[in-house]
Amino acid sequence: MPEVEDESGFNDTLDRFLRLVTRRRWWILCAASGTALTTVLVLSLLPNRYSSEATLLVIEQQVPQRYVTPTTTTDVSEALQAMTQEVLSRTRLLGIIEEFGLYVKAKRHMAPEEILELMRRNIEITPLASGPQQRNVNAFKISFVADSPLLAQQVTSRLTSLFISENLKTREDQATNTTRFLQEQLESAKTQLAAQEERVRDYKTRYLGELPEQQQGNLAILAGLQTQLQNTAGSLSRAQQQRVYLESLLSGYRSLATRSTVVPAAPGPSGVSRIPSPIEVAQSDLARLRSERAKLVVTYTPQHPDVVRMDQEITTTEAVIGRLRALEALKAKEAQAQAAPTPSGESEGDSSVAQVKSQLEANRLEIENLSKDEERLKAAIAQYQDRLNQTPVREQQLSAILRDHDLLKQDYADLLSKELQAQLATSLEKQQAGQQFRLVDPPSLPTVPVSPKRVQISLGSAAAGILLGLFLAVLADGRDHFLYSEKSANERFAVPLVVGIPLFLTPTEMRVRAWKSALEWFAGTVLVVAVVIAEFYVCRYR
Repeated sequence: MPEVEDESGFNDTLDRFLRLVTRRRWWILCAASGTALTTVLVLSLLPNRYSSEATLLVIEQQVPQRYVTPTTTTDVSEALQAMTQEVLSRTRLLGIIEEFGLYVKAKRHMAPEEILELMRRNIEITPLASGPQQRNVNAFKISFVADSPLLAQQVTSRLTSLFISENLKTREDQATNTTRFLQEQLESAKTQLAAQEERVRDYKTRYLGELPEQQQGNLAILAGLQTQLQNTAGSLSRAQQQRVYLESLLSGYRSLATRSTVVPAAPGPSGVSRIPSPIEVAQSDLARLRSERAKLVVTYTPQHPDVVRMDQEITTTEAVIGRLRALEALKAKEAQAQAAPTPSGESEGDSSVAQVKSQLEANRLEIENLSKDEERLKAAIAQYQDRLNQTPVREQQLSAILRDHDLLKQDYADLLSKELQAQLATSLEKQQAGQQFRLVDPPSLPTVPVSPKRVQISLGSAAAGILLGLFLAVLADGRDHFLYSEKSANERFAVPLVVGIPLFLTPTEMRVRAWKSALEWFAGTVLVVAVVIAEFYVCRYR
């Protein structure tokens, strides 16, 4: 069966290996002992190296951040890397080497760059993270390896003091530089804000009356001007109607005077009364206005501006008709007086003509003044309408200017707030109340060397020696042509053996073989004991 055959093959291999170890035991023992003794000799010549270790704790800002915002947001691990580069710079390390007299022997055959690299390898900085993600660093360790415990402690103490002082200096410089930068930016923002305010002021002065905030005022003034224009137009229309009436009245007086001189006046209602009177025109206007008002009332309420304006015009026309009727009555009375034969008729007619002429002159002056007022009001209305038309354009332009002004004002306020916060942070750092490093575990004075690792090296060398001995044993056995068993003979020759002769030893040969075995055991025991003593000495006292 395959399992039985595999087990038989494994047993044969193991038996062959054990016979090989037995035959070549001295090869294996000598190789392992020689390797171990050589390693012990080398370890005895290597100097001890001692490591001193100190622990620095990161202390957070003592004042709550809601009162004073720190000027740096750099992570502690990143800040530690930056400070490590600063502390382990060429200048700092050369100063420490000269101060403590390090690497005196190495200076004889090594360049300064190589010595610096050697010292950096002897310095180890290990962050201690507080979380499983290894992000929040709240402490770190500093260690230095030297040839003597005291020297390692002194150098480690010097390195810790450098880290503490460098952290304080870095944070104070960063806070000071931040405050200076914000002050410069604040002055620049203040200058820009003043220039923008000047621009806004100039724009408002230049386009005064067309600004968006003046739109309601312009609309109110325009409405008032339009009302004044309507009143002025109404007054001008009435004055023109009165002029027409006075001119017709003057013409009537003159025709009466002519008829009274050339042809006697014919009695009856004909004569001057047949001349078209302005009252007829006024009545027709009144009828037209009433008709238009009736149409408006159908569509709008009585309080509508157009209906109210129409009522004002109707009232004005009715007043004009009343005056015209009074003048018509006066005219009829004067006509009757002129028709009666009186010696003073000619003088009375002249006085009436003179009176009408004076009224015409007054009417002319009134029309002239009203026309000027109408032109002035139209010009003012056109001006305010142009202002209202320009208001959307000015609003768009002013919005762009005010938007820039608001942005600059907001930036100035933000910079002012940040500058005040930076001043508080700078004062806090100068008082050493910000984030800092505190020495919680002073540099230790080592008593046990950290290198070389003698036990590990010794065990490794012993294992390597055994492997080397096995390799030499296999190699020597492969070159050996002796036959040590019946099985090896069967494997060597194709013809099977028929007769086997056992080994017969004489008493002398048996005694020799016994002495030889005892000497081998004694020599092997002495060799192993010597190796163990040497290993113990090196590992315990070196």
